[in-house]
Amino acid sequence: MFKILKKEELSDVVTLFEIDAKHIAKKAQAGNFFVLRIHEEGERIPLTIADFDRDRGTITTVFQKVGKTTYHMGILNEGDYISDLIGPLGIPSHIENFGKVVCVGGGVGIAPVYPITKGLKEAGNTIISIIGARTRNLLFWEEKMRKVSDELIITTDDGSYGRKAVVTVPLDELLNKDKDIKLVVAIGPAIMMKFVCKTTEKYNIKTIVSLNSIMVDATGMCGACRVEVGGETKFACVDGPEFDGHKVDFDLLMKRQIMYLDEEKIAMERYREKMGGVI
Repeated sequence: MFKILKKEELSDVVTLFEIDAKHIAKKAQAGNFFVLRIHEEGERIPLTIADFDRDRGTITTVFQKVGKTTYHMGILNEGDYISDLIGPLGIPSHIENFGKVVCVGGGVGIAPVYPITKGLKEAGNTIISIIGARTRNLLFWEEKMRKVSDELIITTDDGSYGRKAVVTVPLDELLNKDKDIKLVVAIGPAIMMKFVCKTTEKYNIKTIVSLNSIMVDATGMCGACRVEVGGETKFACVDGPEFDGHKVDFDLLMKRQIMYLDEEKIAMERYREKMGGVI
């Protein structure tokens, strides 16, 4: 059993948990994820390790309430317990001094891009970060990102905060004027990562993305998280979750992400009924 030590509502639909998980915190690195099961009959879902504290033995995760399990997680509170966590999983981010790096986080993708940005900054890189969301209420961790960045650019689709633009607009401007940028790291919705990669491809800038494909066992056995990278089948859980964005078939990824929408809706409807329609 794993105790929730801290709960913070980052927005109406985005929640932060700090969880007591000493063994995972001991080995966690930027880019890792873990798999969670709320109770013995619950489904397994992958979540990013957005931060960790080895001394305190804690990991931090940020999740958006979009389906049955994440809504169920949202009603848990500090002091409650989660049945199962396994991790750290996935290949850690490759951290070295590249020179100048642009880190892009979209929506909930701000959480997983944070530890990577922090690691790259600690490695001596000059960091320009771009974080964006549909509206101001969905933005979070502005100050955390500012502390690990030499420059922070904020965008919102509706112009309610920062610059009214999608993240690819300032990214394109940066790449056009600054020829010293060596790497772009982008994490967010698949459609965002796709267009980030289309933008960087024009400038031949290496781009790393973290793929949020459907995942079940997270050990490479079930094949649910398979993605096509460079014409080859890869498993996001054991070969990733990070890949060369210019080689990812994002259209196939997005098709696979919606394969179980009908089943997800049924599960959510049953959960609402169970909760008396309050969700």
